[in-house]
Amino acid sequence: MRAFTLALMTLLVAAPALAAEPTAEDLLAKYDAVMGPRTFETESEMTAYREDGSSRTYVMKLLRGEDDKFRVWFKGPASVKGQEMLRSGDNMWVYLPNLKRATRIANRDSFQGGDFNNADVMRVNYTKDYTAKLVASEVPDAYALELKAKNAETSYDAIKLWLRKKDGMPVKGEYYGTSGQMLRSAEFTEYTEFEKGYTRPAKVVMRNELVKARRSEMVLKGMKLNVEAPAQRFTQADLGR
Repeated sequence: MRAFTLALMTLLVAAPALAAEPTAEDLLAKYDAVMGPRTFETESEMTAYREDGSSRTYVMKLLRGEDDKFRVWFKGPASVKGQEMLRSGDNMWVYLPNLKRATRIANRDSFQGGDFNNADVMRVNYTKDYTAKLVASEVPDAYALELKAKNAETSYDAIKLWLRKKDGMPVKGEYYGTSGQMLRSAEFTEYTEFEKGYTRPAKVVMRNELVKARRSEMVLKGMKLNVEAPAQRFTQADLGR
């Protein structure tokens, strides 16, 4: 019996410790790393489906620099070709080539009239903007996070995210306004390894929960990480050049 007890104790000591469950903060940091790497460049398309049955596809190049800097160049359709968007810290502008000037825009404004808002596309820093807690998940093999806004300038007042347990990839999201009403819901699909060791959803479908016939689909056609862009690229003086 003594020998058996000693052997059992040896096995217990030698056995690897079970991996600790991630905290809400761990999962939120993972989301930010997946959906908003430090610097990157993408070629993307957004198709907005309207309630009248029409749709429009926007072709764009997106560039992210450090310190919450972001720039978008629109390549199509013809009605928006030459337009640009710029984010620097908490400030955002849209540049209209026919006016040759930039106009201030806000986080919660619609991105090109679709169902993403400007911050959905031009800012992913949920760790800075929201507090998170783990809640019960009705989605199999997924963690659920509830996010509460830290200030009134965030894109939403509350968000609920579901992340796959096996790798932390986002599965779906729900986005709420000040009244507690759900404004949008998102589905993340087409997980793609764009660079070795870096995988993310290549497609996000954002559904309008207030106007059910509306939705917008964002598709990444390509993505490069660790793109070092000159600081000048993220200034108003460079817009339109």
